Amino acid sequence: MNATHENLRQNPEISASQTLKTFARLMTYFAFFKARIAAKLSFITFEHTFRLLLVPWPLKIIVDHVILGEPVAADGTGFPSYMAPIMGFLSNKTAEEIMFWMLLIGVFMVILIGMTPNRGTGRNASGSYTGAAAGSLGNAKASLAEGQDTATQTENASNSAGSEMGGILGLLDFKIHLRLTQSLNHLLRTELADHIKSLPVTTLEEQRIGDSVYRVIYDSTSATGIYEALTMGIYSGILMVALTLYIMMTSFGNAPEVIIVGILVGPMTFLFVIPFARLARQRSQASRISGAQTTSNIEEGMSNVLAIQSLGGNKRESKRFADDSGESFRRFRAEAIVKLIYQHVGALSFMIGQIFYFVLIAGHVIEGNFTAGDYFVVFYYFFVLSAVFYSFGFLYTELQGFIAGLVRVFNLLDLESEKTSDGIELPEIKRGVSFNDVGLTYPDGREALYDITLDAHLGEIIALVGPTGAGKTSLAYLVPAFVQASTGTVRIDDIDLKDVSVESLRKQVSYVFQETQLFSDSILDNIRYGNRSASLDNVHAAAKIAGAHEFIMELPEGYQTNLGTVTSKLSVGQKQRIAIARGLIKESRILILDEPTSALDPETEAYLIDALHEAAKEKLVMIIAHRLSTIAHADRIYFLEAGSIRESGSHEELMSMSDGRYREYVALQAGDLADA
Repeated sequence: MNATHENLRQNPEISASQTLKTFARLMTYFAFFKARIAAKLSFITFEHTFRLLLVPWPLKIIVDHVILGEPVAADGTGFPSYMAPIMGFLSNKTAEEIMFWMLLIGVFMVILIGMTPNRGTGRNASGSYTGAAAGSLGNAKASLAEGQDTATQTENASNSAGSEMGGILGLLDFKIHLRLTQSLNHLLRTELADHIKSLPVTTLEEQRIGDSVYRVIYDSTSATGIYEALTMGIYSGILMVALTLYIMMTSFGNAPEVIIVGILVGPMTFLFVIPFARLARQRSQASRISGAQTTSNIEEGMSNVLAIQSLGGNKRESKRFADDSGESFRRFRAEAIVKLIYQHVGALSFMIGQIFYFVLIAGHVIEGNFTAGDYFVVFYYFFVLSAVFYSFGFLYTELQGFIAGLVRVFNLLDLESEKTSDGIELPEIKRGVSFNDVGLTYPDGREALYDITLDAHLGEIIALVGPTGAGKTSLAYLVPAFVQASTGTVRIDDIDLKDVSVESLRKQVSYVFQETQLFSDSILDNIRYGNRSASLDNVHAAAKIAGAHEFIMELPEGYQTNLGTVTSKLSVGQKQRIAIARGLIKESRILILDEPTSALDPETEAYLIDALHEAAKEKLVMIIAHRLSTIAHADRIYFLEAGSIRESGSHEELMSMSDGRYREYVALQAGDLADA
């Protein structure tokens, strides 16, 4: 495991500077959606402006001029200046007529932007932080059933959308928000998945699959949470505070203590909630790491299920999974407890402020400074202020969890990928590959190869032979640049591979791995994966060479058989033959086969060896093998031991060395040195 990931596992703390850098980096992704974000902000601005400037006043009109029957001043006294035209229109109306017009306005508002009050606190299901807290006109929202598990919460987060409006505008706002959320998540997930596939072999070997899956599926949705926090949280909240203070100062400036108390709710709420911010970030990071560990455990268990069953390791693996799962639950509970504590502490400060404000406003109504209708208006604006400040406290702590997830995403994106496009375009290979004093040291310090010098030409079959751990696969990995030589040079047609575009190099190299890797697709598409334009006749020819055609034709759907449904029913040898056919059909100049005959029967092996000699007329064929029957007919054999070439030559030449290491190796296979 690399140092970055090991550090995260041991120390989940994220610094303030790292938090700011993560925010800044996320802004570059938002830049791709400037138009949609601008549209979303426009909808928020319209909704808040409409709600705060107009919505509270019809209630005052109904209380003062319909219920209490007080006359309406034609100049709009007691109302904001922008309400003067409306009050002038109502000044000569009866109570019934006023009520009719208020009802008509209400119907219009329902059709256009909805009218259902939503007086919750904190973040609602639609993703709004401040709208739900302040009481909205209604909202457009949609979500799946959700529990306390990361999976369902993530599914909602990746498709999160909502509007603080209902009605026609709310539906339009919802659609824009949904498209933006899905596009943002798709962009980040796709980039992360593509980056993982572009990592060098050495990095992929260190990166646990389950952890990578967790980051792609679960951690990436943190971007959505931050986007909503910035737009529907911070921008929305600041706009609401500014509009509310403007109305309160212009309409109720004769009672400044009312405004001051409303403003003081903000710092009071922050004093209660902010101390939990760092703890929330730590707990969220620890919870995500633990969840990723559980996902990795599942992936490893499923990949090695046959080994577990054959070795009687079910109970041990069950205990290991139970331990990881239990730790994940404990970490999640710790995160949930922190959230629960700061929510209750914040709610306490919120309720204390409301009680105090209720008494303060009631006193002004009793003294005659405010009308009965003013009471509802003033308390509405105070509720907006206090709820926004209250939600800001939660918003800050919730952002810590989002940052924790996004840091994990960016840490994976920061792992250095292969520079596949850098370098010159490799011309069609004419001669072959040469190694000159090549050494290879892996990032962990392990020296795999040293002093490797060899030449391999088109038209030859080269065999790499030696005991396990001798460096055969490492040497073969150097040809398609899966790894780069630490010392010396690897050349193709006298061109140093360090100067060549990896992408152009791998177009001319086919590598059939020892561990068969097939896709959940038809056998036809699996075979022509590296050559999508290959004809059906070419596919059949390659399959016949690999000894796969006969058994494929016996399958119910032949070459159209989907391996996603029958791959587990194919034998190891059958899978290997399909992989060999895939390597043969690719239009490459170099073909590398890592243990190609390990799962083949002698008859199929002999047929394949003959076919490889035919293929070698136009290609360089490199074979890594242990079986004598596979390597004996190679043009040249390189015997490796402890990372270096000890002997080279044809089978006959090497066997003629009485004290040769290859001769001894062959004798050990045969079990009788004297007969060798």
